[in-house]
Amino acid sequence: MIPQLGEEEAQAAAEAIRSGWVAQGPRVARFEQEFAAAVGSGHGVAVSSCTTGLHLSLVLLDIEPGDEVIVPSLSFIATANAVRYVGATPIFADVDLATGNVTVETVDAVRTPRTRAVIAVHQGGVPFDTAALRKAADGWGVALVEDAACAAGSTVYGQPAGTGARVAAWSFHPRKLLTTGEGGMVTVDDASSAARLRRLREHGMNVSAADRHASKQPVLEAYLETAFNYRMTDIQAAVGLVQLGRLPGMVAQRRELAARYHSLLADVDGLVPVRDPAYGQTNYQSFWVLLDGFPVSRDEVLVSLAEQGISARRGIMAAHLEPAYADVTPGPLPVTERITRDSLILPLHHKLTGEDQEHIAGVLRGLA
Repeated sequence: MIPQLGEEEAQAAAEAIRSGWVAQGPRVARFEQEFAAAVGSGHGVAVSSCTTGLHLSLVLLDIEPGDEVIVPSLSFIATANAVRYVGATPIFADVDLATGNVTVETVDAVRTPRTRAVIAVHQGGVPFDTAALRKAADGWGVALVEDAACAAGSTVYGQPAGTGARVAAWSFHPRKLLTTGEGGMVTVDDASSAARLRRLREHGMNVSAADRHASKQPVLEAYLETAFNYRMTDIQAAVGLVQLGRLPGMVAQRRELAARYHSLLADVDGLVPVRDPAYGQTNYQSFWVLLDGFPVSRDEVLVSLAEQGISARRGIMAAHLEPAYADVTPGPLPVTERITRDSLILPLHHKLTGEDQEHIAGVLRGLA
């Protein structure tokens, strides 16, 4: 992934610096409003990363030690880590082979009386079935947190991913389409939830630093609960506002590149490329292929691609196989382990040319 940044972002960051307001301030507030509107949510709360956004989401829901939170193992390790940050126990659910996402069935298979929440991931930008999982979560009486780290620009049932979510966390890391360098956002529809999230990201203060400095009268703030320093800077938000304007074009370009991959790889036996689910469209934040009867192992494919100057990566990690979770004994996760073993992510970025894609497809075809 190569960030799509240009002179407009550089100018916006420079203007923020020249303004003298470089910490969380008016540009953050504007970015929150515009991003929330773009994803169909009532309120946005900018934070320092998606990881901190997931942490605050669980604090908001009062998840605590003794609680269980169901998560996919097939996700970047931050998804599971956030559960441990609040002292709760992550319970790993398996995923659907085609989308890489948890489903009602895979979540229900590991649900217990101690389940308080589910974190479902829109994996690699491929949306999960929000309607089905939200309905199931409501019926079970558990909270649903949507890990939308990769999902800016994806759609579900014709609406932006995140529309109608009780709480969703987003990433603006450079590997995402919309980037602020580091940074993230939590979106919620409920005003009181947004207000608490803003306190939680800023040491628990009952008035923000920006409002305090803007006041013409002395403001004696109070600290209402033990909280955190998870703020975004105005410099980051300035870049984010420009990136938000670019987002529709970036998604359209990535979908064109993905369509070309689908065409070029159609005759390569043993490769199953990621595709849109029936209920939505992916932004193709990642373009992965699953090896299904391919004559060469995934790791051998990566070596062969590297020897031809092609920078591909292994597929999505499985947290339960990492040393950090060696103390966890999950139930069977056959689909998760198959995807993490047999998938790889092909290059997909705004500088990728048709010739590049033909070269990549040619190398894969030669290995089949």
